[in-house]
Amino acid sequence: MTHHVVATPAGDTYALSGAGRYRGEADGSTDPAEQNFGYQMITRHAPDGTPVATALFGQPWPDGTSSAIEEGGSPNLAVLPDGTVALSSKPGSTHLISSDLSRVLASWPMPWGWEEEKARTGDPYAASIAVTPSGLLLCTTSEYNLSNWAGAHPNIVALSEPGSGLAPGSKATLRAIATHDSRTARQIDADHYPHVRFRGAPVGRDNRPAPSLTEVVSKDARSPYDYLDSRMGRPAPLGDDLFVVPVFGKIYRSGNRGQVFTFALLDDQGMVRGRLEGLDPYKDSPFTGFCFTVVADPHRARAFHLNRYGLYAWDADGRLRSRMSTEDKPFKALTHFALLDCTPAGELLLAHRKQHLLLRVPVPEDLDGLAAAVEAALKGYGTGRNALKWQYDPVNWHWVDNSAQVHHL
Repeated sequence: MTHHVVATPAGDTYALSGAGRYRGEADGSTDPAEQNFGYQMITRHAPDGTPVATALFGQPWPDGTSSAIEEGGSPNLAVLPDGTVALSSKPGSTHLISSDLSRVLASWPMPWGWEEEKARTGDPYAASIAVTPSGLLLCTTSEYNLSNWAGAHPNIVALSEPGSGLAPGSKATLRAIATHDSRTARQIDADHYPHVRFRGAPVGRDNRPAPSLTEVVSKDARSPYDYLDSRMGRPAPLGDDLFVVPVFGKIYRSGNRGQVFTFALLDDQGMVRGRLEGLDPYKDSPFTGFCFTVVADPHRARAFHLNRYGLYAWDADGRLRSRMSTEDKPFKALTHFALLDCTPAGELLLAHRKQHLLLRVPVPEDLDGLAAAVEAALKGYGTGRNALKWQYDPVNWHWVDNSAQVHHL
């Protein structure tokens, strides 16, 4: 599974993915060919798509050595202004990795589990990081003791201060600009983290941005309870001072299509300036397949979203500029892809859900031409895949490349 992909200004690409196998009969096996495994990996690709390096992490190595990076939920990548790769995951772990993927430079872990919630031995930073054009870090951070929930949940949207960088030995201070859920009556002093601040003090209890995003988006809902126990997605920067923050209604065991959601436009002072318009809660629902990602091109102030019903593009004012329905024959193949990010050059990065190949879609300056660009990219996907099959000659569905250096982190 491909979790996230980011690109550098030079055209290199970092792909974060996971691979695993579990069979009950393999428990206790000493044969590497039969043992269960579960790894996450980051692969760096050159601008022409050639694999350059791969970093493996997650589970202990066969000799029992522990990995320097624990496996987390919803992992994501960011390329910092100095070229360092930041790997973040829920509930709030961040690791800095050298650009050549050879070593871990710094770690701020936030382990999972009830024992951690009691002991608080972690040193968290952020559950997600995105970089604005001027190099600011747009982050989500997690909090314990929200409402009646157990564990830590992403709840704060925060922005680094100008001149405050993230590096080994330097934990960039974050200024909280929005709270997702303000039900914090159960919080204690241990729930405050000194690097996440509001009005000069650590965020906690009532010291936080208000009103909450839940309260703001509920004003336009059919019922004041529609967004009760909602969740917040990963924020995406539209620039240095405007961001898209997805907020999704509660997920039920079945029947989620038509549930409420909002792609809120939030400025750097924490004010909700609007939302991405034009989506029907049922016909364009992201709940089918749980397609909750919104990506943005901060250099051109555009936002994009792909779900099972279509691909959508907006400008910075929230106006829907393009909609490609997957019911239309040229765009049916979009249902097989996940939209993961935008490149600094303005391309969309998509990953095939089953074949795990990346597809770059160039976005024209005029969004009216996006549909033609997407159609052309989808038509060329099959030809490109066949060319790669001839190049790598896969065996039993395994595509083998020996040119990339492998690093165990």
